[in-house]
Amino acid sequence: MHVQEWLDSVPAVAVYAVVALVIGLESLGIPLPGEIVLVSAALLSSQHSGVNPFVLGACATAGAVIGDSIGYAIGRKGGRPLLAWLGAKFPRHFSEGHVATAERSFEKWGMWAVFFGRFIALLRIFAGPLAGVLHMPYWKFLTANLLGGICWAGGTTAVVYYVGIVAEDWLKRFSYVGLAAAVLFGLASMLIVRRKAKKAQLTQKEAEPVSAGE
Repeated sequence: MHVQEWLDSVPAVAVYAVVALVIGLESLGIPLPGEIVLVSAALLSSQHSGVNPFVLGACATAGAVIGDSIGYAIGRKGGRPLLAWLGAKFPRHFSEGHVATAERSFEKWGMWAVFFGRFIALLRIFAGPLAGVLHMPYWKFLTANLLGGICWAGGTTAVVYYVGIVAEDWLKRFSYVGLAAAVLFGLASMLIVRRKAKKAQLTQKEAEPVSAGE
C-alpha cells in the first residue's frame, strides 16, 4: 500500500520510469521488489489515475529485457568471480545454495529456465548474470528473455489491471447494496420500535382503570 500511495503522488511519466528502472535493475541482478512495484502501478492504472496500462506494460517489458541483457553481458564478462563477489555482498540472494539451484535449472532447462525464470523471484534476479556466466548463446538468451519479459510484464499488468477494474465495480455495487440494506434495516427497526411502543401504551391504558377500582 505504501508503494501504491507513493506512486499515486507522482506524475504518470515518473510511474513509467520508476517501474522500468526498478524492474531493469532487478533483472540486472540487484535484489529489488520489481514485482511489487509493477503490481502496485497496474492497480493504480485501474483506478483512473492517468496511468495508461499499455504504456505501463511496454515500459515494464522494456525494463525487463534491457536489464536482463545488461546482466547477461556483465555475467559473461565477470564469470565465476562475479558470482562469488555477489555472494559476499548479497548472501541472502546469491548464496552458494541458491547459485547451485539456479545453475541446475539452467543446465536442465536451458532457454526455458530464462523464460520461466521471469515468473520466479529468485531466478528473475539470477537469469541474466547466470546465463552470461554459463555462456548461453546470446540469440537463445535474447529469444527467451524477450518472450518471458513480454509474458511476465505484459501479462501481469493486464491481469492486475482487469482484476482491479472488476474489484472496483464489485465494490461499488456492494456499496449500493450495503446502503440499501442499511436503509431497510433502519426502517424495519423503526417500525418494530414504534409497534412495541404502541403496545406498551395500550397495556398501560388498560391497567389504569383497574388501579382506580381497587
